[in-house]
Amino acid sequence: MNNSNSEVVLMKGNEAIAHAAIRCGCDGYFGYPITPQSEILETLAAEKPWETTGMVVLQAESEVASINMIYGGGGSGKRVMTSSSSPGVALMQEGIAYMAGAEIPGLIVNVQRGGPGLGTIQPSQGDYFQATRGGGNGDYYVLVLAPASVQEMADFVDMAFELSFKHRIPAMILSDGVIGQVMEKVVLPPFKPRRTEEEILRECPWASTGRKNKRPINVITSLELKPEAMEKHNLHLQEKYDIIRETEVRYEELYTEDADYLIVAFGSAARIAQKAIGDLRRQGLRVGLLRPITLWPFPTKRIQELSQKVKGILTFEINAGQMVEDVRLAVEGRCPVAHYGKMGGIVPTPDELIQALKTKLQIKS
Repeated sequence: MNNSNSEVVLMKGNEAIAHAAIRCGCDGYFGYPITPQSEILETLAAEKPWETTGMVVLQAESEVASINMIYGGGGSGKRVMTSSSSPGVALMQEGIAYMAGAEIPGLIVNVQRGGPGLGTIQPSQGDYFQATRGGGNGDYYVLVLAPASVQEMADFVDMAFELSFKHRIPAMILSDGVIGQVMEKVVLPPFKPRRTEEEILRECPWASTGRKNKRPINVITSLELKPEAMEKHNLHLQEKYDIIRETEVRYEELYTEDADYLIVAFGSAARIAQKAIGDLRRQGLRVGLLRPITLWPFPTKRIQELSQKVKGILTFEINAGQMVEDVRLAVEGRCPVAHYGKMGGIVPTPDELIQALKTKLQIKS
């Protein structure tokens, strides 16, 4: 996605999200400020894309209002997005469930902070369940991308929109306070023109855009009063989810070819794990890393394969242990699975991870 001729710039992850949104043809942003993601809205306000690309930028009166604006914009076939942090995204769950039920595309960015409740403004990965299990009602999923760098914060915006419209499913970029606030070099994506009304009509025949070109009005809703029709719709959704599980799994591996032990980590935790693994290898311990990039769909099959080769797996998350449940389901008892993490906004060090790996998997160095 990166333009090799583009300028390398230094910016925060939150700022990269905003610049990427402008460049990838986003039609509208509707959000509400909350730490540690407020720079997304602040950057968009400073850049004034409504003067250059026509992108709408609006601070809504609440998180509930912003997600319903995404519902409306996405329902008309527009590329629209919102961003928030953990308790703000919790307020959006009803609207996200409505979007999933009505098969409306849209992008939600969650820069996680510690919880539960208002918690702390410090980093966390405690929203894994909220993102991957669907925090609203009913049987649905949201496609979840977990960036581990500022570059991926920029790259994943267009990817999320493409996948969201391809499958008519809400997409979430699940970041955290570390990736949102850290400053790194990034190559921003090239500018992509916003789609014309004619292109939207052609690409989104399901969208509710009024009677343009004598087109009938599409009614978009997640409501169905007849049980048989509601079950048929749910079965359709489950079939779609099965297709996504088969076609959209993304992950990264490091030193898994000869690994005796495996660390599974995502986002900022994966960065800490990379440093720890380098130190462990210098100590003579063959440890590898699997980094899920899509948290849903989860790389279940690849973890199943690796569990047949390694002596033990440690999931490393900045929470009390959430992704570890998906890893255990994938492993099905083939090897020991343990978890290590911190809570309250405390970010573990590589040395703490090394000690935890040796202790929890009973490795003698």
